[in-house]
Amino acid sequence: MTRARHTSAGVPRRGLDRRAEIVAPAPGRARITGSAPRVAVVGGGIAGLAAATGLVERGVRVTLHESEPVLGGRLAGRPVRLADGSAVTMSRGFHAFFRQYYNLRGLLRRADPALGMLTGLADYPLRHSGGMYDSFARVPRTPPWSALGFVALSPTFGWRDLSRMDPVAALPLLDVRVPRTYERLDGVSAWEFLSRVGFPEAAHHLAFEVFSRSFFSDPRELSAAELVLMFHIYFLGSSEGLLFDVPNEPFPQALWDPLGDYLKDRGAELRTGTSVEEVSPVGDGLTVRADGRERTYDAVVLALDSGGLRRLVAASPRLGDAVWRERVGRLRSAPPFLVSRLWLDRPVARDRPGFLGTSGFGGLDNVSVLERWEGEAARWSARTGGSVIELHAYAVAPGADRAGEQRSLVDQLHRVYPETREARIVDECHEWREDCPLFPVGGYEDRPTVATPHPSVMVAGDLVRTELPVALMERAATTGFLAANALLRRWGVRGQTLWTVPRRGRSAALRAVSRLGAGG
Repeated sequence: MTRARHTSAGVPRRGLDRRAEIVAPAPGRARITGSAPRVAVVGGGIAGLAAATGLVERGVRVTLHESEPVLGGRLAGRPVRLADGSAVTMSRGFHAFFRQYYNLRGLLRRADPALGMLTGLADYPLRHSGGMYDSFARVPRTPPWSALGFVALSPTFGWRDLSRMDPVAALPLLDVRVPRTYERLDGVSAWEFLSRVGFPEAAHHLAFEVFSRSFFSDPRELSAAELVLMFHIYFLGSSEGLLFDVPNEPFPQALWDPLGDYLKDRGAELRTGTSVEEVSPVGDGLTVRADGRERTYDAVVLALDSGGLRRLVAASPRLGDAVWRERVGRLRSAPPFLVSRLWLDRPVARDRPGFLGTSGFGGLDNVSVLERWEGEAARWSARTGGSVIELHAYAVAPGADRAGEQRSLVDQLHRVYPETREARIVDECHEWREDCPLFPVGGYEDRPTVATPHPSVMVAGDLVRTELPVALMERAATTGFLAANALLRRWGVRGQTLWTVPRRGRSAALRAVSRLGAGG
C-alpha cells in the first residue's frame, strides 16, 4: 500500500487527510474482453451495490437480487401516508456519512460526482441527563490536536481526568493495526477496556459509549478491538474530523434510486422483491435459486446481513466447507433496535440541533430534528408549522414490551426537549429491526472474510473481517468493492482503487511507546 497524491476518474477521493492511504488493485486490463462472465450479487444494501458497481463498470453481466421491494438494505425507505394526508418516507433511521468514508462516498459519486445529495451538519453535540454537554464543532481535526482540543474544550473530560488515566492501559489507542489490534484486544469487552484505562464516568457515557452504540450493542458485549478501531478511524488516526454529512432528501430519493438507475444504464439487472433460496456449485459455475427459479452464474457475491447469510448458507448444503459453514453458523445479530419518527403539530425550539446524542435518558440514544437538514421533512414543517422528530433506541432488551419502549422514548423526548410536552403527535411510525451484526468479545476469528473456500463465491458487508481499518457503512462499501476486485482479478481485469484512513497510528514515537508497553 502506498500514499497517492492525486486521483483519476473512478477513484474515490482521499479527502483532507494527507496521510490517507491508497489501496491499489491487482494490475490487469481495463475491461472484460470477449464473452462477459455473469455474476449474481445477493443483497441490495451498500455492500451489494458496491460489488455490483465495481463489476458492471468493467463489463461483467450483473444480476442483483434483493428480497425487499427497494434498494438500500439498512438504509432503505418506504412510502407512508400520514393521517393528515401527506405522502412521506419512513426509513430505518439516521445515519452519519463521515468524511472518512472514502469508498462509500466514491460509490455515491457515481450518481452525483459533486455529492450534492449530502449536506454537512454543523455539530455533533452529546448531552447527558446530568446536564453535561459536549460539542465537536470547535475540536481540531488533526491528531494529536484533536485529542488535546477535546480535553481542553470538554466540560466532562478535563486535564485532571487525563492525569488519572492509566497510560499503559491506553497504549493500544496509539498504535492501531489490523489484525494486530484484534489479536491484542478481541478477548476484552469495550466496557472492560475503558474501565482499565480509567476514563471518567461522564466520558464513558458522553463520548465513548456513544461510539460503541454505533454498533447497536451494549459495550459489555462489544469487542474492545472494534471500539479501539473506531477511535482510530474517527478521532486518533484520521484528520477528517468527527463532523459528518447527511442526505438532504430521504435515502431512496437521494441515494438509491439514482444509483439503481446508474447500474441499470450499464446493463445490470436489478431483481428487487426476490428472495434467494439456495446457492449451489455446479460444474464451473453456481446455480442460484430465487423465488423458485434457477439461474446459472460464473460467480456469486453474498452481500447479506448476519441472519440472512446464516440462513442462506444453511439452505445451501453444498456451499463452502465444514469449517467455513460452522463459522457462518455462529454469526450473531445485535439486539433489537427501535427507530420512532413523530410528526408534531408545532416546532421544537429554534436552537435545537439537527442531531443530538443522548445518555442517561432511559433507552433514548439520540434525537434528530429532520427539518433541519432533510428536504421532505422541511417541506412538511413549512406547510404545517410542525416538526419531524426521530428517536433511536439501540440494543433494546430482547423480549421488551415494544409498545412500552415506544412510549418511553416519547417520555424521554419530553425531558430532552420540554417544549414537545405540549405538542400533539399528528402521526407516528416505528421501525423495529434486529439485523445489525454483533461483534462480540472473542468473535473476530469467526467472522467471514471476503474470500470463501469456493473461488467464485465472495462475501461482502459490514460483518466481514478485513485487514483494512474500516467500520460500519464504510466497511460495507469497501468489502463490496474488494469482493468485486477479487473476482475481476481472476478474469485479468483491474478492479476499483480504494482509499483508507492510515493503517497505523500517526506518530512513530507513540507507536514505539505502544509496542514497548505491549512487550514488543
